[in-house]
Amino acid sequence: MQEFNREANTLASKSISTEITASGVELKVLIEQMREQIQNIE
Repeated sequence: MQEFNREANTLASKSISTEITASGVELKVLIEQMREQIQNIE
């Protein structure tokens, strides 16, 4: 999960396109939701 988050951060921060930056932010939200789901399982 940590690696996914790093990649999403890199995508969002290095992008020059606002659409890609927005996608990176959406990806981070989805990763956070996945992390929460995993914590609920444990």
